[in-house]
Amino acid sequence: MHIVLAANPETEQPWVTDAVADLVRQTGASVAVVAVDELESEHLAPMPRSVYTERARKAAEAATSRLAAAGIEATHTVLPGRPAEQIIRFAGDQRADLIVAGSSVRPVMAQRLLGSVPLTLIEKAGRPVLVVTRPVSG
Repeated sequence: MHIVLAANPETEQPWVTDAVADLVRQTGASVAVVAVDELESEHLAPMPRSVYTERARKAAEAATSRLAAAGIEATHTVLPGRPAEQIIRFAGDQRADLIVAGSSVRPVMAQRLLGSVPLTLIEKAGRPVLVVTRPVSG
């Protein structure tokens, strides 16, 4: 089994990485972490691509480091562009059996206007997608 973990550059989601670690311990799966810089067109962006790429790199490295701390070896890749499209393409290239992503961090109105990466993955990935929600505390 091969898992693609979609790391979110917008916010830390350690519970998603922990869920992947649990799956790996149960199944012996391999893991590839991918983060996408979320920038379609640099000339329309308020900041240079390097800022977005750095956020994606930090997200991918944080997930890979958290997996390593759990004793799980993983690779990581940073890609430019639209997240859902790039994650789906990467999962295909990796021949992934499962894509794991965190639930959307955008407010409901923003999701309606801009879309939700997890929902798009579920609709278009053509392979199983596990969406992990933030644990309820208390």
